[in-house]
Amino acid sequence: MTMTTSNVVVLDNGGGLIKAGIGGERDPSAVIPNCMGRPPSSKKWLTGDQLHSHPDLTSVSLRRPFDRGYLLNPDLQRDIWSHLFSNLLHISPSQSSLLLVEPLFNLPSIQRSIDELVFEDLGFRSLFVADSPSLVHLYEASHCPYGLLAKSQCSLVVDCGFSFTHSAPVFQNFTINYAVKRLDLGGKALTNYLKELVSYRAVNVMDETLIMDDVKEKLCFVSLDVPRDLQIARQLCCVKMHKKPGKDNLFRCTYVLPDGITLMKGFVKYPNQAERYLNLDGGAPPSASVIKEDMDQTEVTENPEDRRRIDLTKTEFNLTNERFLVPEMIFRPADLGMNQAGLAECIIRAVNSCHPDLHPVLYQSIILTGGSTLFPRFAQRLEMELRPLVPDDYQVKITTQEDPILGVWRGGSLLASSPDFEAMCVTKSEYEELGSARCRKRFFH
Repeated sequence: MTMTTSNVVVLDNGGGLIKAGIGGERDPSAVIPNCMGRPPSSKKWLTGDQLHSHPDLTSVSLRRPFDRGYLLNPDLQRDIWSHLFSNLLHISPSQSSLLLVEPLFNLPSIQRSIDELVFEDLGFRSLFVADSPSLVHLYEASHCPYGLLAKSQCSLVVDCGFSFTHSAPVFQNFTINYAVKRLDLGGKALTNYLKELVSYRAVNVMDETLIMDDVKEKLCFVSLDVPRDLQIARQLCCVKMHKKPGKDNLFRCTYVLPDGITLMKGFVKYPNQAERYLNLDGGAPPSASVIKEDMDQTEVTENPEDRRRIDLTKTEFNLTNERFLVPEMIFRPADLGMNQAGLAECIIRAVNSCHPDLHPVLYQSIILTGGSTLFPRFAQRLEMELRPLVPDDYQVKITTQEDPILGVWRGGSLLASSPDFEAMCVTKSEYEELGSARCRKRFFH
């Protein structure tokens, strides 16, 4: 049977989110959390898409098939995939091919479990396995066919995902595996650190993973000058002297927790207040007039009549320096006692592991992908960290993908629509005849 893109399923199976859809389309049909959860008010486990439609997400118990970046619970993954394919994508695996995005350096035992899941449990017709850096490179090169990345066929993909952060050089659409450097930090570690900080300083949120994910995504940002911002968070006080020092500063914001009765979802109490840190873009501490103007705006936002209507003081907490200390883990993990190199040093080591002729091109073709790169000022801070470490005669150019969460899937969709895709796949009959190990050699990684 001749394969068409209409029966090729592209599955970016991340530790945090699953992106799934039909090859050849621009965007995936479904983006759901790769987990199952059970709210206290429910007796059964719900899939990721069902969780988001559930009214009460407080103290949800979560089960994830991935742990520390590896698929350790294939049975749970099978249940999630079965729900995805039958209820969301409405496809028949026996009449479809699967393009699966797999983590780098996946263990052979896990690869065998995945192959059994794809061919024996779900019954897909054929399988192709790709890694995220090569797909990101493919998409970006096709996006700018006359740019440096397409002409040199070379790039450095920085993938800040749920479990890991990888710096992966790519040459001619193949990831240079021996040069890939890994940082054992990702979105999950950042959320856990934020939970610890808030639980120690304000209110116990150690069981509120989904809520704290929302707090991290809405309120955290990358600092361009950490010592300065720490000093501001400590000492900057309101112009009005009757207020406590440090209570109102450019970083202070309030998040309201759901109470399960009147509020079912958490939210940022004063969104304008949460964006005042943007006044620090110039790099110098803000003037007294800027501070006073910001505080006046905040006081206008706080309507006394609204505050009398509902008392939120028992279900809210304030954030100040936590907002930039959490993403700081990626750049300076050693400051938190972790025996890890920072992201900039990780990139330098990856480039130095390649041939010297590739160094200038790699530094000019850095691509950021993954959900953790969505923090405001992430690319700007990374360039500030890289520039002193890179030789002066090399340019540094960092490009953030148009959508860092969907970038890998879009590369897979592009690959699935190519005319050579059918020949690249391993069919079910080949798997049954040759076994998993020999079939995997076809994927060159």
